[in-house]
Amino acid sequence: MSDKTPKSIKSIEERIESWFIPTGNLFVSLFHRIALFAIGAATVWAAGMSFLEMMHKPYASVQDLLLLFIYLEIGAMVGIYFKTNHMPVRFLIYIAITAVTRLIIDLVGTKHAADMGILLMGVTIFVLALANALVRYASNKFPSKTDHPGGD
Repeated sequence: MSDKTPKSIKSIEERIESWFIPTGNLFVSLFHRIALFAIGAATVWAAGMSFLEMMHKPYASVQDLLLLFIYLEIGAMVGIYFKTNHMPVRFLIYIAITAVTRLIIDLVGTKHAADMGILLMGVTIFVLALANALVRYASNKFPSKTDHPGGD
């Protein structure tokens, strides 16, 4: 607002902002909590269903175990966000690495041959590992004011 704005309008604007900003922050916080709870519940449900499917097989494959690790990482990520209110970016990278590894195992298991696609997925894992190292380095070298040492 400019200096020429009447004081009564400034006063009204300040009262409106003093109500809307905390209300907006409350709604955003509630949305985050509800969405995280839904993601956590869906993760537990999906992991449980996958586990039940595995129990009906004569054995659990490496792919099945990697899928459970993906669910574990998602659950850990949700739990960390609930506790710290920070999204651990490294967990997303771990999930991506595990998912690509699972895909490689699936392709090798079905094709029984290495091809350029599998090599590219290996390069993808390498790039993700470098990204993880970069995130770790940056979070240690340039921590935010609210970060704990060694955090994301």
